[in-house]
Amino acid sequence: MSDSVSQAVRPRPYRLAELGLLILAIAASSSAYALVGLGVDDAIPDDTVQYMAWLTALALIVHVVVWWKAKYADPVLVPIAVLLNGIGLAMIHRVDLGRVEFKNSATQQLIWMTLGVALAVLVLVLLRDHRWLRRYTYVSGFLALFFLLLPLVPGLGRTINGARIWIGIGPLSFQPGEIAKILLAIFFAGYLVSFRDQLVLAGPKILGIRFPRLRDFGPIIIAWVASVGILVFERDLGTSLLFFGLFVAMLYVATSKVSWIIIGLSFFAVGAVIATLMFSHVQQRIDGWLGALTPEEFNKTPGGSYQLVQGLFGMANGGLVGTGLGEGRPNMVPYAESDFIYASLGEELGMAGLFVILLCYLLIFERGIRTAQKLRDGFGTLLAAGLSFTIALQVFVVVGGVTRLIPVTGLTTPFLAQGGSSLVANWVIIALLLRMSDNARRPVEEFHTGVLRITEDTTSASAKKRSTDDDMDDSPAEAVPGSVDSDEAVTTNLSTRGPGDSGQGGQR
Repeated sequence: MSDSVSQAVRPRPYRLAELGLLILAIAASSSAYALVGLGVDDAIPDDTVQYMAWLTALALIVHVVVWWKAKYADPVLVPIAVLLNGIGLAMIHRVDLGRVEFKNSATQQLIWMTLGVALAVLVLVLLRDHRWLRRYTYVSGFLALFFLLLPLVPGLGRTINGARIWIGIGPLSFQPGEIAKILLAIFFAGYLVSFRDQLVLAGPKILGIRFPRLRDFGPIIIAWVASVGILVFERDLGTSLLFFGLFVAMLYVATSKVSWIIIGLSFFAVGAVIATLMFSHVQQRIDGWLGALTPEEFNKTPGGSYQLVQGLFGMANGGLVGTGLGEGRPNMVPYAESDFIYASLGEELGMAGLFVILLCYLLIFERGIRTAQKLRDGFGTLLAAGLSFTIALQVFVVVGGVTRLIPVTGLTTPFLAQGGSSLVANWVIIALLLRMSDNARRPVEEFHTGVLRITEDTTSASAKKRSTDDDMDDSPAEAVPGSVDSDEAVTTNLSTRGPGDSGQGGQR
């Protein structure tokens, strides 16, 4: 291909577009912070300039590193993350101002954001190719199990609001399950790519739907038992639902079999019925959901529906356009800055503001799925889809609980809610999606290869021939010659590229 043709098909980096969106995100976040002060104290907060400078510095650091290390990455992910993070900081500050004792929670959350951005920068600098993570499939699985079991260690785990999902060292507390969800996504992606062929074999046909063989039910049964174990021993409904849903979603992406969705929903229904009958804390959540407006549930302490009902009344008070930042009464809702920050935003920003927030999450999910479609390898396709689904499912569970669509689970809204564990983990997810989107769009001649030699069959003559042909055709698809059939099969489940587009690196 001539140089002129190569330049014609080279994708645009869109870094200046990202910078423009970042400026808008910083302006919106800083304005929200100032409006909170005007609404509560009739004066712009004294630290508005410092807050804006800190937020701007973090956003520009990420932008510069992306331009330097991943210039073809998606230009929308970082601005949306900064915008959601900034709106969350403003609302956390708003709730803090309504307390009798000012805790300076927004500054603490900004420190956690700084740590999350630092880890995201490390991921972008150190991880040059996402396929390197496939080397550590089983290591990621064991580490995820280790992090999930940490809260059960006597003297280390902490029980907060009935759930034992925290570990504490001195005054600091951390939720290791947030890190475990990333590690599980890596493990599921590597495992499903390796064993996809066994999972797609035809089994019995029931009501017109082809189900897998009984011998292939092992992985989903193990995932179901593990999620029930989290529910029983850590008393955490949200994390249990998130992990099982993540596995079922990635299993569907890997196999394209609707039967796995039906099986997963069936397992979930059985587990929900058993948990409701056997565990009192699950029964309390169900009763508080179904009978939320009854006097018995509203006045029950603990485990009643007071928090849920107050959140619903707050959103009703906000109406279509909201009361305005600083003009509502979000402090009437317990945990208005964390579990129910969505209801707090609904009161002061209204239904229109909530729709904008949901649209931001939808864009993150859409860009993640688009990245999965453009990637050249099955592992990356599954990992990008899994991480995107993690954020989408977490938002659905939180918003569904706050709006009484489903029982309240205790999960936090990504980027918005107060909580360092979730914020740090979600910034790492954004960094991984940036790395994968850069690899998906990067031209062939700029692609970094050589990270997955472990998958090569060095004894095969065909592998030797491919290594010789690489000098003539430096195709990124050849960088993962191991398990080529399963990788390509997984990629085609989400891919929208035509046969002639494979050499252009997922050009937009």
